[in-house]
Amino acid sequence: MKFAKKLGTLTAVACAMLASQAASAGEDTFINPDWANSAWYVGAGIGKSRANIDDARLIRSLTANGATLNSFTTDERDTGYKLYLGKQLNQYFAIEGGYFDLGKFGFNSTTSGNGVLNGDVGFRGANLDLVGQLPLSQRFSVFARAGMNYAKASPHFTGNRLFAVTNPNPSERKLNAKLGLGVEFKLSEALALRAEVERYRVNDAVGNRGDVDLASVNLVYKFGRPVARPVVYTPPPAAAPPPQVVETPPAPPPAPVPVSEKVSFSAESLFDFDKSVVKADGKAALDGLVDNLKGMNTEAIVTVGHTDSIGSDAYNQKLSLRRAEAVKAYLVSKGVDAARVFVEGKGETQPVADNKTAEGRAKNRRVTVEVVGSRTVNK
Repeated sequence: MKFAKKLGTLTAVACAMLASQAASAGEDTFINPDWANSAWYVGAGIGKSRANIDDARLIRSLTANGATLNSFTTDERDTGYKLYLGKQLNQYFAIEGGYFDLGKFGFNSTTSGNGVLNGDVGFRGANLDLVGQLPLSQRFSVFARAGMNYAKASPHFTGNRLFAVTNPNPSERKLNAKLGLGVEFKLSEALALRAEVERYRVNDAVGNRGDVDLASVNLVYKFGRPVARPVVYTPPPAAAPPPQVVETPPAPPPAPVPVSEKVSFSAESLFDFDKSVVKADGKAALDGLVDNLKGMNTEAIVTVGHTDSIGSDAYNQKLSLRRAEAVKAYLVSKGVDAARVFVEGKGETQPVADNKTAEGRAKNRRVTVEVVGSRTVNK
């Protein structure tokens, strides 16, 4: 299969993933942003492969019996692809199993006496890897893999010097090691883009061992990622007014009652993934908060941003502060006095749940708004 055709197939897979995600966003099935996260994911990759197989043995065979080697050229590059299924064990480790096709590699040779020997070999098989991942931010992470590959080598030789090989169409299956390094960029909670380089140790079925390197671009789709339902702000219940007392003299004017209210918004309800711009659903939730401020003598409003533990401390601190400032900016745009709104970014320092689980991390991604003031209670 040509590289362009394979790239077109991978692009179609990406479009299907994006369409599926968009369709899920329109469904009204996700009630709580503290979603149940499946640890399973699928991926597909395509790229360039390069073989590094010891050719010395073939050359020695070709020059046996006094023959002279006139030419020996190799084609050690092709297109490779892979498909895989993974399971996230925790925040840092996953296990992946998949199928790979590293392409075909060949050589052409001529010797004295009009001798000709041409050959090619293809490698395909299955692999099982342990993947270690280190998040650098909400979107970027680096990862390394180590595992085993069970590859089938299928060589084919032609020419009039076939005595240089014992079998013109051998086949061999071998279990060998494989290693890899890569980076991942999350396009969303559900879809990620990977770039990685892997080395497959292989046997070519005619006594040679070598390596095949695959540099690939991958799309990864993670099942069960969140689609947060819009959150409607519900104010806390108002304090009950004091019991009415019937008195002959006129009642004194109503006195202000101190009020302190605190509400927490999930990050998914206010912001898109790794963003600090309030989205439409988040504005609707904050509008409910603004409506509740009417009739209140507001003394201070404190917006505090929080994140989960994914990414560095410094990055999470900046993200939490940007989100708190975005909430303040929206409240001010709705008429709230900017001088009475204060912001804080707590980063990952104040979790309310376990960051080792997806559900816990979702709870930790939040912005709290605390309002301090007073209301006049009518008797």
